[in-house]
Amino acid sequence: MQATTPEADCLRLIAASDSAAIASCVADGDAEASYAPVLQHGGIFYVYVSGLAKHTGNLLCRRQGSLLFLGEAGGNPFARPRASVSCTVAEIASDDPHYVELLDRLEARFGNVVGLLRTLPDFRLLALTPIRYQYVAGFGKAYSFAANPNEPAPSD
Repeated sequence: MQATTPEADCLRLIAASDSAAIASCVADGDAEASYAPVLQHGGIFYVYVSGLAKHTGNLLCRRQGSLLFLGEAGGNPFARPRASVSCTVAEIASDDPHYVELLDRLEARFGNVVGLLRTLPDFRLLALTPIRYQYVAGFGKAYSFAANPNEPAPSD
């Protein structure tokens, strides 16, 4: 039986998640926390969010954010498995050739509510491209790695 790596465990935790907490920063530097369902496709995370939500404006203004994925809470809550992903942010325009395909994928994953959201003019499709992963597997088990697990993690 082959030993699993922290990178593989982190990516499995993320793949098992259908949503994430979003960390963004307002123009004056204050932090903002929120939440959204997340689609992962081709190594990029996609969120379909209201333009009226504070996090959408923050993400588009700063062009950076972070996603937090939580593992099962069993055992000690201080040692809960979790993955934080630092990302760059870009909006996918409605005339982008992949826009409809991505919304179709979101609808297949999250159901008819996406069809309703597609009719609302304020919703934006954002692509969050990973830069760095932070993975905590438990006490004394914290790891950092670049978006490509075969590359060394950038230093903070």
